[in-house]
Amino acid sequence: MNADDIARMTYLVLLGAAILMWFITHNRQNLNKTLQQALVWVFIFVGVIAVVGLWEDIRSTVSPTARMVVTQDSVQVPRSADGHYYLQLLVDGTPVTFMVDTGASQVVLSDRDAERLGIDTDSLNYFGRAQTANGVVRTAPVKLGTVQLGEFTDSGLTAWVNDGDMEQSLLGMDYLQRFSSVSFADGTLILSR
Repeated sequence: MNADDIARMTYLVLLGAAILMWFITHNRQNLNKTLQQALVWVFIFVGVIAVVGLWEDIRSTVSPTARMVVTQDSVQVPRSADGHYYLQLLVDGTPVTFMVDTGASQVVLSDRDAERLGIDTDSLNYFGRAQTANGVVRTAPVKLGTVQLGEFTDSGLTAWVNDGDMEQSLLGMDYLQRFSSVSFADGTLILSR
């Protein structure tokens, strides 16, 4: 803080004290009522700030979210709030959440999901390379036993474990092409067989 900042601060403190003294002297007879009203406005102001700051959390908790609809011949997946489509598949009996990525060629597992599936990621042969938004990463192929999405079960699917930093496993075209139709309508991904 330099001398100018100290002078400004002193001026503001003196001005605030003068306004406060004027307020007290002019409202001596109704001071309790005036303080109560001032506190009500402070609480309203703090409440509005809290609602604005927490709006996304409140909206996601209060508003109903659409659910995936599974029938015998199709799966309908609503678009999530972040604009992506997510599918939870049972991979060898373990639930894994994938982000649908029509720009990805293969199914790509994050290190975390691969370890949850019992894959020893330290012993994998990372000979593959993949171009991602974060640059080139090493990948290693693995065979998945059974992959189940609702009524649909597939086996022998090849997935690639990503050695890079990846938060979400990706469900690429290698899996999506197993469906006879992949379409988007009104914010819904529709997979049909």
